[in-house]
Parts: sequence; C-alpha cells; structure tokens
Amino acid sequence: MTPKELVLDFYKNDLILKKSEVNEFIHPDLIIEWNSSKGFVQMNRDDVLNLSEELNKAYVRSKMRITHIIEEGNMVSVRYSHFVKTIENPREEMLLAHFCVIWEVKDNKLFRGYQMSQFS
Repeated sequence: MTPKELVLDFYKNDLILKKSEVNEFIHPDLIIEWNSSKGFVQMNRDDVLNLSEELNKAYVRSKMRITHIIEEGNMVSVRYSHFVKTIENPREEMLLAHFCVIWEVKDNKLFRGYQMSQFS
C-alpha cells in the first residue's frame, strides 16, 4: 500500500469513531503536532486512541470530505472538512472543522502528523 492509499483508507467514513480500527493505522511512536484555533497540542498514540473513544461517545457518524491530497515519497498532505452527526440529532450533518495535515508514513503506519485546523 502506498502512503497516499494508507492516508485515504484512514480517512474513510466513521473510521475515526472506531478505536480498534484507528489502532491499526497508527505507529507505536506516533506524534501529532496540532495547531488549532484553540492553541497548540501534541498528541501521542494513546491520546489519539482516547480521542477516538471520545468522538465515538458524541457522534454516530463521521465523514471526511477530502479536497486535496498530495504524496511525495513517504509524506502525504491532505486537506479535508470533517462532518459529523450527533447522537442528539443523527439526521443532521454538521461541519465540525476544516483540516490540513502533513503525514509522515513509516513502516506502513501514520508516524508523524503536522496538523492545522479551524472550527466551523
């Protein structure tokens, strides 16, 4: 699987809500450096798995709409919008945020992520 294919598979609908599936995609030494409208946070593997669990509690559906994806060697840049459906209102799709991420792939896993986001 190419790095681009790996990233595309990771952003499949609802995958982020399934901790066990997220676990299959991320490297044991994963680090994400995330700049958001709320500030900077650095996340490791456990943080990402915990985030997946929390998202699963709040949302019944998750969809990533990718607008751009570029692969160069083991690096993949992806720009997408994240839409969700809440437990309280499962019929209405809501834009959660816009994202731009540069992924470094190592051992066919997501290894380093450099992410920026803006809430809708």
